[in-house]
Amino acid sequence: MKSFIHDDFLLQNEIAKTLYHRYAKDLPIIDYHCHLDPKEIYLDKTFRNITDAWLSGDHYKWRLMRAYGISEDYITGNQPDQEKFKKWAEVIPYLLGNPLYHWTHLELKRFFGIDTLLSPKTAEGIYQEINDSLSKLSVRKLIESSHVELICTTDDPTDTLEWHEKLQQDPSFKTIVKPAFRPDKAVNIDLSWFNDWIDKLEIVVGYGLYTLNDLKHALIERIDYFHHHGSRLSDHGLDVLLYEPASEDEVNRIYQKRRHGEFLTKKEVAQYRGHLLVFFGKEYHHRGWVQQYHIGALRNVSTRHLETLGPDTGFDAINDQLIAQPLAQLLNELDKTNELPKTILYTLNPRDFEVAITIMGAFQGGGIPGKIQFGSAWWFLDTIDGMTKQMKALANNGLLSRFVGMLTDSRSYLSYPRHEYFRRLVCHIIGDEVEQGLFPNDETLLGQLVQDICYYNAKHYFSE
Repeated sequence: MKSFIHDDFLLQNEIAKTLYHRYAKDLPIIDYHCHLDPKEIYLDKTFRNITDAWLSGDHYKWRLMRAYGISEDYITGNQPDQEKFKKWAEVIPYLLGNPLYHWTHLELKRFFGIDTLLSPKTAEGIYQEINDSLSKLSVRKLIESSHVELICTTDDPTDTLEWHEKLQQDPSFKTIVKPAFRPDKAVNIDLSWFNDWIDKLEIVVGYGLYTLNDLKHALIERIDYFHHHGSRLSDHGLDVLLYEPASEDEVNRIYQKRRHGEFLTKKEVAQYRGHLLVFFGKEYHHRGWVQQYHIGALRNVSTRHLETLGPDTGFDAINDQLIAQPLAQLLNELDKTNELPKTILYTLNPRDFEVAITIMGAFQGGGIPGKIQFGSAWWFLDTIDGMTKQMKALANNGLLSRFVGMLTDSRSYLSYPRHEYFRRLVCHIIGDEVEQGLFPNDETLLGQLVQDICYYNAKHYFSE
Protein backbone atom coordinates (compact mmCIF):
# COMPACT_ATOMS: atom_id res chain seq x y z
CA MET A 1 0.00 0.00 0.00
CA LYS A 2 1.23 3.51 -0.85
CA SER A 3 2.53 5.26 2.26
CA PHE A 4 0.66 8.33 3.51
CA ILE A 5 3.72 10.58 3.12
CA HIS A 6 4.65 9.61 -0.42
CA ASP A 7 6.78 11.32 -3.08
CA ASP A 8 3.84 13.31 -4.46
CA PHE A 9 2.20 14.22 -1.15
CA LEU A 10 0.13 17.45 -1.59
CA LEU A 11 1.06 17.60 -5.31
CA GLN A 12 -2.26 17.28 -7.11
CA ASN A 13 -1.20 17.52 -10.75
CA GLU A 14 1.75 16.81 -13.02
CA ILE A 15 2.84 20.44 -13.17
CA ALA A 16 3.06 20.62 -9.36
CA LYS A 17 5.01 17.37 -9.28
CA THR A 18 7.53 18.63 -11.85
CA LEU A 19 7.97 21.95 -10.06
CA TYR A 20 8.54 20.35 -6.68
CA HIS A 21 10.84 17.50 -7.67
CA ARG A 22 12.86 19.44 -10.23
CA TYR A 23 13.04 22.91 -8.68
CA ALA A 24 12.10 23.01 -4.97
CA LYS A 25 12.94 19.72 -3.30
CA ASP A 26 16.71 20.01 -2.92
CA LEU A 27 17.06 23.71 -2.10
CA PRO A 28 18.77 24.64 1.20
CA ILE A 29 16.72 26.14 4.03
CA ILE A 30 17.05 29.69 5.28
CA ASP A 31 15.29 29.77 8.67
CA TYR A 32 15.32 33.48 9.33
CA HIS A 33 13.04 33.42 12.38
CA CYS A 34 12.95 30.72 15.04
CA HIS A 35 13.27 30.20 18.78
CA LEU A 36 16.05 27.64 18.88
CA ASP A 37 18.64 27.87 21.65
CA PRO A 38 22.18 28.71 20.42
CA LYS A 39 23.61 27.08 23.56
CA GLU A 40 21.99 23.77 22.62
CA ILE A 41 23.33 24.08 19.09
CA TYR A 42 26.87 24.83 20.27
CA LEU A 43 26.86 22.01 22.84
CA ASP A 44 25.30 19.70 20.23
CA LYS A 45 22.56 18.61 22.60
CA THR A 46 21.29 15.03 22.48
CA PHE A 47 17.82 13.96 23.61
CA ARG A 48 16.97 11.35 26.18
CA ASN A 49 14.02 10.17 24.04
CA ILE A 50 11.43 11.36 21.48
CA THR A 51 9.25 12.92 24.17
CA ASP A 52 12.14 15.19 25.14
CA ALA A 53 12.74 16.11 21.48
CA TRP A 54 9.14 16.29 20.30
CA LEU A 55 6.73 17.18 23.09
CA SER A 56 8.80 19.23 25.53
CA GLY A 57 7.86 22.90 25.16
CA ASP A 58 5.61 22.31 22.12
CA HIS A 59 2.49 24.29 22.98
CA TYR A 60 0.99 23.48 19.55
CA LYS A 61 0.74 19.84 20.63
CA TRP A 62 -0.20 20.71 24.20
CA ARG A 63 -3.29 22.66 23.09
CA LEU A 64 -4.58 19.69 21.10
CA MET A 65 -3.88 17.22 23.89
CA ARG A 66 -5.96 19.37 26.24
CA ALA A 67 -8.73 19.65 23.65
CA TYR A 68 -8.79 15.85 23.35
CA GLY A 69 -9.13 15.50 27.10
CA ILE A 70 -5.62 14.49 28.20
CA SER A 71 -4.98 15.52 31.80
CA GLU A 72 -2.27 18.11 32.45
CA ASP A 73 0.03 15.70 34.26
CA TYR A 74 0.59 13.94 30.90
CA ILE A 75 1.23 17.27 29.13
CA THR A 76 3.35 19.52 31.36
CA GLY A 77 3.31 17.33 34.46
CA ASN A 78 5.63 14.68 35.85
CA GLN A 79 4.28 11.53 34.22
CA PRO A 80 6.94 9.25 32.60
CA ASP A 81 8.10 10.30 29.14
CA GLN A 82 6.89 7.11 27.49
CA GLU A 83 3.41 7.59 28.93
CA LYS A 84 3.32 11.18 27.65
CA PHE A 85 4.23 9.93 24.18
CA LYS A 86 1.46 7.34 24.32
CA LYS A 87 -1.03 10.04 25.26
CA TRP A 88 0.06 12.08 22.21
CA ALA A 89 -0.39 8.94 20.10
CA GLU A 90 -3.96 8.69 21.39
CA VAL A 91 -4.69 12.14 19.96
CA ILE A 92 -3.16 11.58 16.51
CA PRO A 93 -6.05 9.67 14.84
CA TYR A 94 -8.36 12.51 15.85
CA LEU A 95 -6.17 15.22 14.28
CA LEU A 96 -7.42 14.80 10.72
CA GLY A 97 -7.79 18.28 9.23
CA ASN A 98 -5.14 19.78 11.50
CA PRO A 99 -1.63 20.42 10.07
CA LEU A 100 -0.10 18.62 13.03
CA TYR A 101 -1.36 15.37 11.55
CA HIS A 102 0.74 16.07 8.47
CA TRP A 103 3.71 17.51 10.38
CA THR A 104 3.81 14.52 12.72
CA HIS A 105 4.00 12.00 9.92
CA LEU A 106 6.39 14.12 7.84
CA GLU A 107 8.78 14.26 10.80
CA LEU A 108 8.46 10.51 11.43
CA LYS A 109 9.25 9.85 7.78
CA ARG A 110 12.06 12.35 7.21
CA PHE A 111 14.06 11.90 10.40
CA PHE A 112 13.34 8.28 11.30
CA GLY A 113 12.18 6.62 8.06
CA ILE A 114 8.86 5.60 9.63
CA ASP A 115 5.86 5.21 7.30
CA THR A 116 3.55 3.66 9.90
CA LEU A 117 0.70 5.90 11.05
CA LEU A 118 1.03 6.85 14.72
CA SER A 119 -1.84 5.57 16.88
CA PRO A 120 -2.32 3.83 20.23
CA LYS A 121 -1.75 0.50 18.49
CA THR A 122 1.57 1.55 16.96
CA ALA A 123 2.83 3.86 19.74
CA GLU A 124 4.95 1.31 21.61
CA GLY A 125 6.84 0.10 18.55
CA ILE A 126 7.32 3.59 17.13
CA TYR A 127 8.56 4.89 20.48
CA GLN A 128 11.27 2.25 20.62
CA GLU A 129 12.21 2.61 16.94
CA ILE A 130 12.52 6.39 17.18
CA ASN A 131 14.57 6.24 20.37
CA ASP A 132 16.99 3.80 18.75
CA SER A 133 17.48 6.22 15.85
CA LEU A 134 17.51 9.31 18.06
CA SER A 135 20.37 7.93 20.13
CA LYS A 136 22.58 8.34 17.04
CA LEU A 137 21.38 11.88 16.33
CA SER A 138 22.05 15.26 17.94
CA VAL A 139 20.96 18.84 17.43
CA ARG A 140 23.66 19.55 14.85
CA LYS A 141 23.00 16.32 12.95
CA LEU A 142 19.30 17.12 12.80
CA ILE A 143 20.04 20.59 11.43
CA GLU A 144 22.61 19.35 8.92
CA SER A 145 20.38 16.52 7.70
CA SER A 146 17.71 19.14 6.95
CA HIS A 147 20.16 21.13 4.76
CA VAL A 148 19.76 24.31 6.82
CA GLU A 149 22.01 27.07 5.54
CA LEU A 150 21.09 29.86 7.99
CA ILE A 151 19.39 30.03 11.38
CA CYS A 152 18.38 33.31 13.02
CA THR A 153 17.50 32.88 16.69
CA THR A 154 15.49 35.32 18.81
CA ASP A 155 17.50 37.11 21.51
CA ASP A 156 16.84 39.69 24.21
CA PRO A 157 18.97 42.88 24.10
CA THR A 158 20.53 41.96 27.45
CA ASP A 159 21.81 38.61 26.15
CA THR A 160 25.59 38.13 26.24
CA LEU A 161 25.48 36.25 22.90
CA GLU A 162 28.32 34.10 24.21
CA TRP A 163 26.96 30.97 22.52
CA HIS A 164 26.65 32.76 19.23
CA GLU A 165 30.25 33.85 19.56
CA LYS A 166 31.34 30.30 20.26
CA LEU A 167 29.39 28.99 17.27
CA GLN A 168 30.93 31.59 14.99
CA GLN A 169 34.38 30.46 16.07
CA ASP A 170 33.60 26.77 15.44
CA PRO A 171 34.54 25.79 11.87
CA SER A 172 33.19 22.26 12.31
CA PHE A 173 29.56 23.41 12.05
CA LYS A 174 28.71 24.71 8.59
CA THR A 175 25.22 26.13 9.26
CA ILE A 176 25.40 29.87 9.94
CA VAL A 177 23.70 30.84 13.21
CA LYS A 178 22.99 34.53 13.85
CA PRO A 179 21.19 36.39 16.62
CA ALA A 180 18.09 38.49 15.99
CA PHE A 181 17.40 41.50 18.22
CA ARG A 182 14.06 41.20 20.11
CA PRO A 183 13.53 44.38 22.20
CA ASP A 184 9.90 43.83 23.24
CA LYS A 185 10.77 44.37 26.90
CA ALA A 186 12.08 47.85 26.07
CA VAL A 187 8.92 48.75 24.13
CA ASN A 188 6.18 47.35 26.39
CA ILE A 189 6.32 50.06 29.02
CA ASP A 190 2.90 49.16 30.43
CA LEU A 191 3.76 45.59 31.43
CA SER A 192 4.54 44.70 35.02
CA TRP A 193 8.15 43.67 34.48
CA PHE A 194 9.24 46.80 32.56
CA ASN A 195 11.17 48.39 35.45
CA ASP A 196 12.81 45.10 36.40
CA TRP A 197 14.02 44.71 32.82
CA ILE A 198 15.39 48.27 32.72
CA ASP A 199 17.25 47.50 35.97
CA LYS A 200 18.77 44.46 34.24
CA LEU A 201 19.77 46.55 31.23
CA GLU A 202 21.46 49.03 33.57
CA ILE A 203 23.63 46.22 34.90
CA VAL A 204 24.52 45.07 31.38
CA VAL A 205 25.59 48.52 30.15
CA GLY A 206 27.08 49.64 33.48
CA TYR A 207 25.30 52.96 34.04
CA GLY A 208 21.97 54.36 35.20
CA LEU A 209 19.08 54.79 32.75
CA TYR A 210 17.41 57.81 34.30
CA THR A 211 16.17 59.51 31.15
CA LEU A 212 14.87 58.52 27.73
CA ASN A 213 18.19 59.64 26.27
CA ASP A 214 20.02 57.29 28.64
CA LEU A 215 17.78 54.43 27.54
CA LYS A 216 18.33 55.16 23.85
CA HIS A 217 22.07 55.33 24.36
CA ALA A 218 22.01 51.92 26.05
CA LEU A 219 19.85 50.40 23.33
CA ILE A 220 22.17 51.74 20.61
CA GLU A 221 25.07 50.09 22.44
CA ARG A 222 23.19 46.80 22.42
CA ILE A 223 22.23 47.11 18.75
CA ASP A 224 25.89 47.68 17.92
CA TYR A 225 26.84 44.71 20.10
CA PHE A 226 24.40 42.51 18.19
CA HIS A 227 25.66 43.92 14.89
CA HIS A 228 29.22 43.01 15.88
CA HIS A 229 27.99 39.45 16.54
CA GLY A 230 26.50 39.13 13.07
CA SER A 231 22.93 40.27 13.64
CA ARG A 232 21.22 42.00 10.73
CA LEU A 233 17.68 41.28 11.80
CA SER A 234 15.29 42.43 14.51
CA ASP A 235 11.90 41.16 15.60
CA HIS A 236 9.07 42.95 17.38
CA GLY A 237 6.06 41.23 18.93
CA LEU A 238 3.40 43.89 18.45
CA ASP A 239 0.50 42.10 20.09
CA VAL A 240 -1.39 45.38 20.27
CA LEU A 241 -0.21 47.87 17.66
CA LEU A 242 -0.32 51.38 19.11
CA TYR A 243 0.93 54.66 17.70
CA GLU A 244 0.45 58.24 18.90
CA PRO A 245 2.79 61.08 17.87
CA ALA A 246 4.72 62.73 20.70
CA SER A 247 7.74 64.96 21.22
CA GLU A 248 11.01 63.77 22.73
CA ASP A 249 10.24 65.73 25.91
CA GLU A 250 6.79 64.19 26.25
CA VAL A 251 8.13 60.67 25.89
CA ASN A 252 10.94 61.40 28.35
CA ARG A 253 8.32 62.45 30.94
CA ILE A 254 6.34 59.26 30.25
CA TYR A 255 9.45 57.13 30.70
CA GLN A 256 10.36 58.83 33.98
CA LYS A 257 6.79 58.48 35.27
CA ARG A 258 6.93 54.74 34.66
CA ARG A 259 10.38 54.46 36.28
CA HIS A 260 8.87 56.05 39.39
CA GLY A 261 6.02 53.52 39.39
CA GLU A 262 3.31 55.95 38.29
CA PHE A 263 0.24 54.96 36.27
CA LEU A 264 0.28 55.61 32.51
CA THR A 265 -2.75 56.35 30.36
CA LYS A 266 -3.44 54.40 27.18
CA LYS A 267 -2.41 57.48 25.18
CA GLU A 268 0.91 57.73 27.04
CA VAL A 269 1.59 54.04 26.40
CA ALA A 270 0.87 54.55 22.69
CA GLN A 271 3.13 57.61 22.58
CA TYR A 272 6.02 55.79 24.19
CA ARG A 273 5.66 52.63 22.13
CA GLY A 274 5.36 54.50 18.86
CA HIS A 275 8.35 56.69 19.67
CA LEU A 276 10.51 53.66 20.53
CA LEU A 277 9.51 51.80 17.35
CA VAL A 278 10.43 54.81 15.22
CA PHE A 279 13.72 55.09 17.09
CA PHE A 280 14.48 51.42 16.48
CA GLY A 281 13.48 51.60 12.83
CA LYS A 282 15.89 54.45 12.16
CA GLU A 283 18.74 52.66 13.89
CA TYR A 284 18.06 49.53 11.83
CA HIS A 285 17.95 51.57 8.64
CA HIS A 286 21.36 53.11 9.32
CA ARG A 287 22.88 49.63 9.74
CA GLY A 288 21.12 47.96 6.83
CA TRP A 289 19.05 45.66 9.04
CA VAL A 290 15.68 44.03 8.38
CA GLN A 291 12.94 44.54 10.97
CA GLN A 292 10.04 42.14 11.54
CA TYR A 293 6.66 43.11 12.98
CA HIS A 294 4.60 40.22 14.38
CA ILE A 295 1.16 41.79 14.78
CA GLY A 296 -1.96 40.59 16.51
CA ALA A 297 -1.43 37.94 19.19
CA LEU A 298 -3.72 37.88 22.22
CA ARG A 299 -1.52 36.30 24.86
CA ASN A 300 -2.20 34.48 28.12
CA VAL A 301 -5.99 34.64 27.91
CA SER A 302 -6.29 32.12 30.76
CA THR A 303 -4.90 33.85 33.85
CA ARG A 304 -5.36 30.67 35.88
CA HIS A 305 -3.04 28.74 33.60
CA LEU A 306 -0.64 31.67 33.30
CA GLU A 307 -0.25 31.64 37.10
CA THR A 308 0.28 27.87 37.27
CA LEU A 309 2.22 27.11 34.05
CA GLY A 310 3.64 30.45 32.92
CA PRO A 311 3.65 32.02 29.42
CA ASP A 312 4.13 30.19 26.10
CA THR A 313 2.29 27.10 27.30
CA GLY A 314 -0.64 27.16 24.87
CA PHE A 315 -3.07 29.77 26.15
CA ASP A 316 -2.77 32.44 23.45
CA ALA A 317 -5.23 33.38 20.71
CA ILE A 318 -5.79 35.71 17.74
CA ASN A 319 -6.39 39.39 18.53
CA ASP A 320 -8.96 41.49 16.67
CA GLN A 321 -7.57 44.98 17.24
CA LEU A 322 -7.81 47.27 14.20
CA ILE A 323 -4.32 47.80 12.79
CA ALA A 324 -4.62 49.92 9.63
CA GLN A 325 -4.16 53.41 11.05
CA PRO A 326 -1.39 52.73 13.59
CA LEU A 327 0.55 50.58 11.09
CA ALA A 328 0.30 53.22 8.36
CA GLN A 329 1.27 55.98 10.80
CA LEU A 330 4.28 54.05 12.07
CA LEU A 331 5.63 53.21 8.62
CA ASN A 332 4.93 56.74 7.41
CA GLU A 333 6.84 58.30 10.32
CA LEU A 334 9.91 56.31 9.29
CA ASP A 335 9.34 56.99 5.61
CA LYS A 336 9.06 60.77 6.07
CA THR A 337 12.84 61.02 6.46
CA ASN A 338 13.53 58.08 4.12
CA GLU A 339 14.66 55.98 7.12
CA LEU A 340 12.24 53.08 6.76
CA PRO A 341 14.30 49.87 6.81
CA LYS A 342 13.44 46.66 5.03
CA THR A 343 10.44 45.35 6.94
CA ILE A 344 8.50 42.09 7.14
CA LEU A 345 4.89 42.30 8.35
CA TYR A 346 3.13 39.27 9.84
CA THR A 347 -0.53 39.50 10.81
CA LEU A 348 -2.05 36.80 12.99
CA ASN A 349 -5.62 37.75 12.11
CA PRO A 350 -6.38 36.66 8.51
CA ARG A 351 -8.84 39.53 8.33
CA ASP A 352 -5.80 41.81 8.19
CA PHE A 353 -4.01 40.22 5.23
CA GLU A 354 -5.20 42.67 2.59
CA VAL A 355 -4.97 45.54 5.07
CA ALA A 356 -1.24 44.95 5.64
CA ILE A 357 -0.51 44.17 1.98
CA THR A 358 -2.13 47.34 0.65
CA ILE A 359 -0.45 49.49 3.31
CA MET A 360 2.97 48.00 2.59
CA GLY A 361 2.44 48.70 -1.11
CA ALA A 362 2.50 52.41 -0.33
CA PHE A 363 6.02 52.15 1.13
CA GLN A 364 7.86 50.10 -1.47
CA GLY A 365 10.67 51.59 -3.51
CA GLY A 366 14.21 52.81 -3.16
CA GLY A 367 15.39 50.31 -5.75
CA ILE A 368 15.02 47.43 -3.25
CA PRO A 369 13.06 44.43 -4.58
CA GLY A 370 10.28 43.59 -2.14
CA LYS A 371 11.56 46.10 0.41
CA ILE A 372 8.42 45.71 2.52
CA GLN A 373 7.37 42.07 2.77
CA PHE A 374 4.17 40.36 3.81
CA GLY A 375 5.47 37.50 5.89
CA SER A 376 4.52 33.86 5.81
CA ALA A 377 1.25 32.75 7.41
CA TRP A 378 2.05 32.70 11.11
CA TRP A 379 1.23 30.51 14.14
CA PHE A 380 -2.49 29.66 14.03
CA LEU A 381 -2.47 30.30 10.26
CA ASP A 382 0.39 27.92 9.49
CA THR A 383 -2.07 25.63 7.73
CA ILE A 384 -2.89 24.73 4.14
CA ASP A 385 -5.80 27.17 4.14
CA GLY A 386 -3.85 29.90 5.96
CA MET A 387 -0.75 29.67 3.77
CA THR A 388 -2.87 29.49 0.61
CA LYS A 389 -4.85 32.58 1.63
CA GLN A 390 -1.65 34.44 2.53
CA MET A 391 0.01 33.74 -0.83
CA LYS A 392 -3.11 34.44 -2.88
CA ALA A 393 -3.71 37.71 -1.03
CA LEU A 394 -0.11 38.70 -1.73
CA ALA A 395 -0.41 37.70 -5.39
CA ASN A 396 -3.65 39.68 -5.78
CA ASN A 397 -2.26 42.93 -4.35
CA GLY A 398 1.52 42.66 -4.55
CA LEU A 399 4.33 40.53 -5.93
CA LEU A 400 4.20 36.88 -4.99
CA SER A 401 7.37 36.54 -7.06
CA ARG A 402 9.32 38.61 -4.48
CA PHE A 403 8.00 36.77 -1.41
CA VAL A 404 10.79 35.66 0.99
CA GLY A 405 8.97 32.45 1.87
CA MET A 406 8.86 30.16 4.86
CA LEU A 407 10.29 30.17 8.38
CA THR A 408 9.78 27.69 11.20
CA ASP A 409 9.09 30.09 14.14
CA SER A 410 9.75 26.96 16.18
CA ARG A 411 11.54 25.73 19.29
CA SER A 412 11.91 22.22 17.85
CA TYR A 413 14.85 20.80 15.90
CA LEU A 414 12.41 18.39 14.26
CA SER A 415 10.32 21.15 12.67
CA TYR A 416 12.26 21.59 9.42
CA PRO A 417 9.86 19.43 7.36
CA ARG A 418 7.52 22.42 7.63
CA HIS A 419 9.67 23.95 4.89
CA GLU A 420 9.00 20.89 2.75
CA TYR A 421 5.28 21.22 3.54
CA PHE A 422 5.36 24.86 2.45
CA ARG A 423 7.31 24.10 -0.73
CA ARG A 424 4.93 21.34 -1.74
CA LEU A 425 2.02 23.71 -1.19
CA VAL A 426 3.67 26.46 -3.28
CA CYS A 427 4.06 24.01 -6.16
CA HIS A 428 0.50 22.77 -5.76
CA ILE A 429 -0.91 26.33 -5.82
CA ILE A 430 1.08 27.26 -8.93
CA GLY A 431 0.21 23.99 -10.67
CA ASP A 432 -3.47 24.56 -9.91
CA GLU A 433 -3.31 28.07 -11.37
CA VAL A 434 -1.79 26.64 -14.56
CA GLU A 435 -4.51 24.02 -14.83
CA GLN A 436 -7.14 26.75 -14.53
CA GLY A 437 -5.46 28.68 -17.34
CA LEU A 438 -4.48 31.55 -15.04
CA PHE A 439 -0.69 30.98 -15.22
CA PRO A 440 1.14 30.04 -18.44
CA ASN A 441 2.46 26.51 -18.67
CA ASP A 442 6.07 27.71 -18.95
CA GLU A 443 8.35 25.46 -16.93
CA THR A 444 11.31 27.85 -17.04
CA LEU A 445 9.24 30.79 -15.79
CA LEU A 446 7.44 28.78 -13.12
CA GLY A 447 10.55 26.92 -12.00
CA GLN A 448 12.31 30.23 -11.34
CA LEU A 449 9.26 31.49 -9.44
CA VAL A 450 9.29 28.41 -7.21
CA GLN A 451 13.02 28.61 -6.52
CA ASP A 452 12.85 32.32 -5.73
CA ILE A 453 9.99 31.93 -3.23
CA CYS A 454 11.53 28.86 -1.60
CA TYR A 455 15.12 30.09 -1.32
CA TYR A 456 16.66 32.79 -3.49
CA ASN A 457 14.46 35.73 -2.48
CA ALA A 458 15.33 35.19 1.19
CA LYS A 459 19.01 34.67 0.38
CA HIS A 460 19.19 37.99 -1.45
CA TYR A 461 16.91 39.89 0.94
CA PHE A 462 18.95 39.07 4.04
CA SER A 463 22.37 39.46 2.43
CA GLU A 464 22.00 42.73 0.53
